[in-house]
Amino acid sequence: MTSLADPLDLPHGPAWANRFALAPLTNTQSHADGTLSDDEHDWLVARGRGGFGLVMTCAAYVDRAGQAWQGQLGIASDEHLPGLTRLADSLRATGARSAVQLHHGGRRADSALTGQPLQAPWDDPKTGAVALTTAGVEAMVESFVAAAVRAERAGFDGVQVHGAHGYLVGQFLDPRHERTDRYGGSLENRMRPTMEVLDGIRSATGPDFQVGLRLSPEGFGVTVAEGVETTRQVLASGLLDHLDLSLWDVFMKPRHDQGDRRLIDHFTDLPRHGARLGVAGLVQSAADATWCLEQGADIVTVGTGAILHHDFAAQAIADPGFRVRERPVSREVLRDESVGAAFIDYLADGWDGLVA
Repeated sequence: MTSLADPLDLPHGPAWANRFALAPLTNTQSHADGTLSDDEHDWLVARGRGGFGLVMTCAAYVDRAGQAWQGQLGIASDEHLPGLTRLADSLRATGARSAVQLHHGGRRADSALTGQPLQAPWDDPKTGAVALTTAGVEAMVESFVAAAVRAERAGFDGVQVHGAHGYLVGQFLDPRHERTDRYGGSLENRMRPTMEVLDGIRSATGPDFQVGLRLSPEGFGVTVAEGVETTRQVLASGLLDHLDLSLWDVFMKPRHDQGDRRLIDHFTDLPRHGARLGVAGLVQSAADATWCLEQGADIVTVGTGAILHHDFAAQAIADPGFRVRERPVSREVLRDESVGAAFIDYLADGWDGLVA
């Protein structure tokens, strides 16, 4: 029986100390130019000290046109390298493994911030987004690959491609909109941007560099059936070290499927071909995390719990009865957990019931 404290070996690179990963949480703490701030550095390094096997950054934009919010971390140019290198060095000193989540907002980017038109797989009159040409998709793929190379240069152990939550890579998976080139129509074609990004990163980085992917297995146009097939194919590709499924709630049933199976159960019995499977969504206690492993997950990704406790991982491993503190919590409590002022304001504005 796997335990939360068990080390995790992956196909490439170093083992993780345990089965906990920090979720790539939007925290709005970076400088306006996407460079790392002290608050963002300290927030992440505290989670490394707090026992997480993997500490992952927030979604970091790979192209300025893909920036989706104020205070977003960037990995789009070498101007971002000094801060990223400092962060990678600090995380290594904690004993945690590290990764940058690579992101492009697509039609969910903010053109008021970027000064550039919104990009999408299709024309979207509601947002004003313009469909990428075939050459534009190829350039988008290259921006992800270049960002991964930059992460490796900075000293991170790996990257995770953000293919979830209706951002650009995930937008291609949505079958409700048509393209007529090799990136549209069939599931194979709609998966092509994802696969080209992963293959490009694997080819451009070293043999010890870890490559991950995050997917929404249902929602944003993706049905459970297509989510299962996408998951099956990316796991079989041999390109991944880890796949993180963003379930919103690890205990939930599919929203649009009439069966009695939980959403997690559609995915944990798929062949993994050496890749490791993670799940995320409302893990609030050591018991919740252990339950995820019992269902067949290899990794438990923690978000809210890691905001409330910088050492969620260490506490959950040490105490099977550990559960997160009651909410709402004061700003002082969050400051003591190395949550910076901009992040606290973001949580107060957008996370109901978290900040008193």
